Amino acid sequence: MLFLNFFYALRANGLKVSLQEWLELLQALSLGLAEPTLLGFYQLSRCVLVKSEADYDRFDQAFAATFESLEHTDPITQELLRYLEHTVEQQPYDKDEADRRTNLTPQQLFELLERRLQEQDDVHNGGTKWIGTGGTSPLGHSGYSLTGIRVAGEGQRNAAIQVATQRKFRDFREDATVGVRQYQMALRRLRQMSSRQDAAAQLELDLDGTIAKTSENAGRLELVMAPPRKNAIKLLLLFDSGGSMTPYAQMCAKLFQAASKANHFKDLQVYYFHNCPYHLLYKTPECVYSQSVETQRVLDRYAPEYKLILVGDASMALWEMRYYAGGRASRPGDLPGLMWLHKLVSRYSHSIWLNPIPERYWGVTKGRDSILRIQSEVSMYPLSLEGLERGLKSLIARR
Repeated sequence: MLFLNFFYALRANGLKVSLQEWLELLQALSLGLAEPTLLGFYQLSRCVLVKSEADYDRFDQAFAATFESLEHTDPITQELLRYLEHTVEQQPYDKDEADRRTNLTPQQLFELLERRLQEQDDVHNGGTKWIGTGGTSPLGHSGYSLTGIRVAGEGQRNAAIQVATQRKFRDFREDATVGVRQYQMALRRLRQMSSRQDAAAQLELDLDGTIAKTSENAGRLELVMAPPRKNAIKLLLLFDSGGSMTPYAQMCAKLFQAASKANHFKDLQVYYFHNCPYHLLYKTPECVYSQSVETQRVLDRYAPEYKLILVGDASMALWEMRYYAGGRASRPGDLPGLMWLHKLVSRYSHSIWLNPIPERYWGVTKGRDSILRIQSEVSMYPLSLEGLERGLKSLIARR
C-alpha cells in the first residue's frame, strides 16, 4: 500500500509518471538493480521516474511525504547521546559478514533499536552489536552497516529520507523564485546563448587550435575558427521601485547584485522608475529628482544594440500609465508613461519585461488590466527559472 501511495504522491506533486514508467521501475526492482535499502530504492526510482533535474525537488517532497513514517521517532536519552560524543575510527571489517548481519528491514531495525535502548547501560564503540561509533553495528554513527539507523553524528551514507528532506534540488525547480546564484547562472547563459547566436558572423582565428590541427596534418595548413572571447553583451536594466514593488525589493536587489558582479557584459547600465518609465529615470531605488536623468538622454546615449530588461510587477491603475510624472516629485513631462515605454521598446528591439508575480496570477491580480496593457508593448515573463530561461532566449533571438 505504501508503494502505491508513492505513485499517487508523485502525481499529486506534479510529476507526470506514466504507467509504463511505473512498470519499468517494478521490472528494475525485480531484476535487483537497487540495493535492498531505502536509499537504494530512492536512487533507482529517481533515475527511472524523473525526466529532468527541474523535477528533483518535487520527487524528494513526494518521497519524504510517503516514507517519513519509516523514520524512527522514539526519544533518545541524553545519557545515550553522551555515549556517542567521542567517535572512534572505523576498524577493519569483513564487508560480506557485516552485510549478512545488517541486512535488516526498517521494522527489524526499529525493534532492534528499542531493545538496545532498554539493554545498553554503558559506552561501546567499535563493535557489532551496541549503539556506538566506528563499528559495524546497524545502530549509531561513523561506522558501516548495509542498513541501519543513524543516532546523532553526521550522515556518511545518506539514509534516503534524510537525503529527500534536505531538498538539495529546490533551486533546480523551473517554477522556483530566482536567487542570486540562479541570477548569475542565467545571466551567464545570456552571454553563452548570444555567442552561439552570433558565432557565424563573428568568428575569429584560433591560433592555438590552428597550430594544433596543422601539426596533426603533418604540416598541411588547417585554419580553426572560433567565436571571439571578448564580452559583447550590452545590457540596459530598468527596475520598478517603490509602491507595490516593495515586497519584491529583496528579489530585485539580488538581481542587481548578480548583474553588477558579473564580468561577462561589455557594458551594463542600471536605472530605476516607478510604475512605468516616464520622462525621467533614476540612478537610485529611492527615485529622487536630484538623482535623475532624462529618459530621452538615455535613449540618445545608448545605441539600439543594447538589450533591454525591465523588471516590475506591472501593477498600477490604468490612469497612471497615462500620467506624465509617475507620481514622483518632479515636473511633469510632455508624454505619458505608456508612450515612454513604447519609445524604449521601439529603440531596443531586444526587450523583455520580467514580472516577480507568478504568471498564474497575472489574469486575476489587482493590476491585471495594466499587466495586459504592458504585455501588448513588450514580451513579459515571470521571474522563475523557466520564465527567465524563456525570456533570455527571446532577448537574444534574431528579430
